[in-house]
Amino acid sequence: MSDQQEFDRDTMPFVAPCRQLSPWAPFGWLKKGMADLKRAPQQSLTYGFFMALVMATVVWLAWVYGSQWFMLAMLGGFVFLAPLTCIGLYAISAQLERDQTPSMARSLRAAFKRHLGNELVFALALLVIFMVWARAGVLVSVFFPTDAHPELRDLIGYLTIGSIVGAMFAAVTFSASAFSLPMIMHRDVDSITAIVTSINAVLRNKMAMVIWLSLIMLGLLIGLLTAFVGLIVILPVIGYGAWHGYLETIDASAFPRHTVGITSTPRNT
Repeated sequence: MSDQQEFDRDTMPFVAPCRQLSPWAPFGWLKKGMADLKRAPQQSLTYGFFMALVMATVVWLAWVYGSQWFMLAMLGGFVFLAPLTCIGLYAISAQLERDQTPSMARSLRAAFKRHLGNELVFALALLVIFMVWARAGVLVSVFFPTDAHPELRDLIGYLTIGSIVGAMFAAVTFSASAFSLPMIMHRDVDSITAIVTSINAVLRNKMAMVIWLSLIMLGLLIGLLTAFVGLIVILPVIGYGAWHGYLETIDASAFPRHTVGITSTPRNT
């Protein structure tokens, strides 16, 4: 379908259809994400370094001026808002897809200028989920043992309840953000359609998405265990992988494609 083709907005579907994925598809996304990193190493590693620095700073401030529990809460909040941090990576992927020389500054400037409204709606939705999760965390704290030396079963009960509540909110966030932001960056679509499309695709490919989420969590764990240094590489690979996952999963051909961060000058080969 031509990029210049006219689209009738009145006939556009409310939800873009999704393809059925192999459970092992996420491993292919990571492979393609690594290939994108090799095609744009400077931009990718710069972006990864900046995001790793932000995460390390948040943890350090929480540790010094707060507490261990506050630090964990801040990390949990970052997990909820993390999809927004990949916007720049999606913009790079969009340029690489068209064999263009990627430019981070041009990508972000064009993306925010044209789709700031949709991105703000998406950010607001994630912020509401985060605030409700934070409130739920406070309510769960009533189950925390008050004894100086609590019994193991009491601690297990508290951790179990907290984990279940956190997992529920994380599942909602992941389902809403897995494919929605790449779709917003790739196609001229509103945030509600993108979010509903993402949730529908996740529900129809549960096994593949469980594996994808597990790979993301494993990557973040490795990044934390390496004092955030590993995140410099891991975050770009995950971001690019999410982009390729969207392209492989969502059939968004019914929506017009925009030119965020795209130039007419081809990439030098």
